[in-house]
Amino acid sequence: MDQDRYDRGLAVRRAVLGAEYVDKAIQGADDFTRPLQEYVTESAWGAVWTRPGLERKTRSVLNLAMLTALNRPHEIRLHINGALNNGVTKDEIMEVFLQTAVYCGVPAAIDSFRIAREVFQERGIA
Repeated sequence: MDQDRYDRGLAVRRAVLGAEYVDKAIQGADDFTRPLQEYVTESAWGAVWTRPGLERKTRSVLNLAMLTALNRPHEIRLHINGALNNGVTKDEIMEVFLQTAVYCGVPAAIDSFRIAREVFQERGIA
């Protein structure tokens, strides 16, 4: 493991997803899941999210679309929060999910809209 890349990834992961969530995931890892936590932190967050080619806001928008396409509700919930933390607005999230309805299917978009509404309510976003 590249410790520097891991540390940079951990900082970005905490900034986007929230330190409480990330720390809980890492502290809850056992011998079976620890390698995955290390891989995700180093590779996804340390090698990709730290690249200068896209702003975090853009990366968040892409994640919302891809996770809708993959029908990953837990990850969608997590990344809606991350997108909000990265400055993506409620209206922009709506537009992303409308776009996914066309290209990924209405049922997938409906699920993402429902999850987004729950997240907005939890965060007090009218």
